Amino acid sequence: MNLDHVFVCGNPALDFVATLRARRSLRFEMFVTPDRLNAWYVESGIVDAVSPSRESDIEEATTVREAMYQLVTARRLAEDYDGAALTVLNNAARKPSAVPQLTPSGRWTQATPEEALSVVARHAIELLSGPDVPLLKECGNPECTRTYIDRSRGMRRQWCGMESCGNKIKAAAYRARKKTGPAPAH
Repeated sequence: MNLDHVFVCGNPALDFVATLRARRSLRFEMFVTPDRLNAWYVESGIVDAVSPSRESDIEEATTVREAMYQLVTARRLAEDYDGAALTVLNNAARKPSAVPQLTPSGRWTQATPEEALSVVARHAIELLSGPDVPLLKECGNPECTRTYIDRSRGMRRQWCGMESCGNKIKAAAYRARKKTGPAPAH
């Protein structure tokens, strides 16, 4: 399985939730080491640099991520929020957040893992309390469990991303059609 982080969901909080892939089957964890967690924070654009994470930072991040997943799923399905998940998210957001600084070369944000996680939690709160809630959709690939914001015209988008899921599903459907093919005429 590919360890590259993917950002196709339209919001950093949703991309963060998607770091546990294939939740209904393989459950492939992207945060296998503190370095992978740090890489996500930087590659996502949340921060420019983050002080080294420890195992305890992974535990905290995955706890917050799973609470976010519960809340996003509840909101997408118009169900009530889980109280414990709300507490986990709100506690993470309450911590000091990464603060951007202006430097001669532009904006620079240096953070601790806790500050970076606070930024992600705040993104989740803004998303779940904002105008994009009706646009939340789960990827149409049954193996994929990413939730994304569907900003397509007519809300017709079916996949989290064409590269990650759409092409795979379309290619599999094409192969299945070719295999069965039309029945020979007698």
